[in-house]
Amino acid sequence: MGIRVLGDRVMVKRLEAETTAGGIHLPESAQERPQKAEVVAVGEGAKLDSGTTVAPDVEVGDVVIIAKYGGTEITVDGEDYLIMDGSQILAKEA
Repeated sequence: MGIRVLGDRVMVKRLEAETTAGGIHLPESAQERPQKAEVVAVGEGAKLDSGTTVAPDVEVGDVVIIAKYGGTEITVDGEDYLIMDGSQILAKEA
């Protein structure tokens, strides 16, 4: 992939929606946007006014919970991704 994420931004790929607890698979048009995503690229971190860089809280490969409508959608090599600020990542799976 020829993209380098800058600053405190993170590039993620949304994970596919899962089947409901009752075993029903909803068609894509009826599903909500998945909020789980896998981190595929991470910027160097946020720069403070003092010039210090704060490392991001996530690493490539982490599964995270993201804001439902956050980020900017892009397509690279036929795959859909989101680039978002680190603050739009709400949680990380342990």
